[in-house]
Amino acid sequence: MNANQYRWFEFTLIFITLPLIGFSLRDYLANWLIPALIILMSVCCMLLLSDPHFKRFRLTSLGQFSAVKRRIFSFFFLGALFSGMFYGIIHQGNWFTLPLNSFNDWLLLIVLYPLLSVLPQELIFRTYFFHRYKRIMPKKGIRIIVSATVFALAHLVYANWIAVGVAFLGGLLFSYTYAQSRSTFVCVIEHSLWGIWMFTLGIGSYLNSGALS
Repeated sequence: MNANQYRWFEFTLIFITLPLIGFSLRDYLANWLIPALIILMSVCCMLLLSDPHFKRFRLTSLGQFSAVKRRIFSFFFLGALFSGMFYGIIHQGNWFTLPLNSFNDWLLLIVLYPLLSVLPQELIFRTYFFHRYKRIMPKKGIRIIVSATVFALAHLVYANWIAVGVAFLGGLLFSYTYAQSRSTFVCVIEHSLWGIWMFTLGIGSYLNSGALS
């Protein structure tokens, strides 16, 4: 098995086989999604840090934040405004239920969600994915689409198409941001903004395993 074949094997195992196994065992994994995510993140980080070609500053620097910050915040503002109005129309009964009914849980979400869910996801699906598979997917556009696709596939564990669809759209957005900024930290900021907003708005009800993802 040569290096490229190994990369394809590894990609298939991590990003296709594991999500499908997770989907088939979803009834037993409700309380284990976050631990599994952190374990996978640890393995990916170990592989990244042992790779002499990986530029470690991508993990903590803001990279090309100045080039993407206007798009990130303007798009989030417009998207939050539209999604808030649209979701309020179609599902008013679930509108802002978390902060209104469980304010302390909402505050806990704001603190823990970026650390326990967003950071592992961005390290795995953006930083690790873009660096590790550049050799077998040299075109940046292909990596953006594939990253978004496997990110959506990972959300099959929630067993509803809304979670998968939202994850795909989010995956496209975050992957594009990483391709532009080359910064894990910037992607964590953007992902956290959208994720916290979705849970605040009520769409988090579709992620009904009880995990912060």
